[in-house]
Amino acid sequence: MKTSFTRNKYFTAGSVVFMLAVWKVLSMIMKSSYLLPPPEEVAIDLYTIIFSEDFIYAVSATVARGLFGFIIALVVAIITGIFAGTSPNVFSFLKPILVVLRSTPVIAFILLALIWFSNQWVPVFIAIITMYPVICLNVIEGVKEVDKRLIEMAGIYRIEKSRIYRELYVPSIIPFLFSGMSTAFGFGWKAIIIGEVLSQPKFGIGTRIEYAHAYLLVGNLIAWTIAAVLISYFFDKIIGLFERKIVRWK
Repeated sequence: MKTSFTRNKYFTAGSVVFMLAVWKVLSMIMKSSYLLPPPEEVAIDLYTIIFSEDFIYAVSATVARGLFGFIIALVVAIITGIFAGTSPNVFSFLKPILVVLRSTPVIAFILLALIWFSNQWVPVFIAIITMYPVICLNVIEGVKEVDKRLIEMAGIYRIEKSRIYRELYVPSIIPFLFSGMSTAFGFGWKAIIIGEVLSQPKFGIGTRIEYAHAYLLVGNLIAWTIAAVLISYFFDKIIGLFERKIVRWK
């Protein structure tokens, strides 16, 4: 098992080296830092922005918006998902809403949000809209995995509903919930930054990306993008850590 894990790490490192090599070759072909700066130049830009005062403000603002939207989406998704999973009528009512939310292009919601909200709240709204359906569908799937015979038996013995939810539904939902949280945060993080690029709040990673684009600071733009990817990876690892702690049997 340990040998397999070590081998996988080598393959992962090889993939990163491969991408950097392709990047380097493309930058040499283009022969212009204004089109595609080499990795070493972007690394310098990344180092510069990480240790700048603006970095803390931008990252804090984006993460705060993301977490606020994530918490709202999570709470609403758990509540509605449990009801939809246990009631066919609620599921029939909720299904068209989930289909619309998942099928509508994110850019359409952003453009509407720009009309409805201030620039500070556009990314939060987008976070909720993109994360909610993913988490909700996973919760519904988790509820449906509960053995119906156990539910019937609990009804026969007149066990309290609160205990049924706590001891049957919750353990079944948790693995699906963490899977949905990880996927939702990946989608939501990208949508939040797109929302910031278009809404231009005072502080935010998306704001800095758009600033770099406006002034043709390609190296800076890529550096901020890499920073966003690293932060997303960090939160994905945090969710995975909580999952391993809570879902011990998995």
